[in-house]
Amino acid sequence: PEREVTAIMGPSGAGKTSLLNILSGRATTRGPISITRDVRLNNYPVENPSSSDAVRKQIAFVPQDDSLQVSATPREALRFSAKMRLPRETTEEELDALVQHLLEELGLVKCAETVVGGALIKGISGGERKRTSVGVELVVKPALVFLDE
Repeated sequence: PEREVTAIMGPSGAGKTSLLNILSGRATTRGPISITRDVRLNNYPVENPSSSDAVRKQIAFVPQDDSLQVSATPREALRFSAKMRLPRETTEEELDALVQHLLEELGLVKCAETVVGGALIKGISGGERKRTSVGVELVVKPALVFLDE
């Protein structure tokens, strides 16, 4: 169903990230451990998420550790992601509108022009940083979002 949330909880080391990597197609299910599963996207069976470009393009994965450029602002991070991942035919106006929409939806308007920052550079808060990471993935309007927290 659309807009459904499923949470996977467990102690550290229980394999939550490994499970998300397998379900999202970021990791293989072959090797010393063989996993059998029925993966469906919008109720259509998916044979092998890791080898299907069509499926991978519909899945967003936000890793536990953010990988944002410390000197970029949330606006710049979203725009860069959109510019790299959306079709070349996407106009500058469409990019700007999408970025602005995501900034508003994710509550990032007030910090849109503040650098992300890092260990040595003061920047946006941890929550704003995580929401920026989510926005970086949402630019492609995925059907499914995995959030590893």
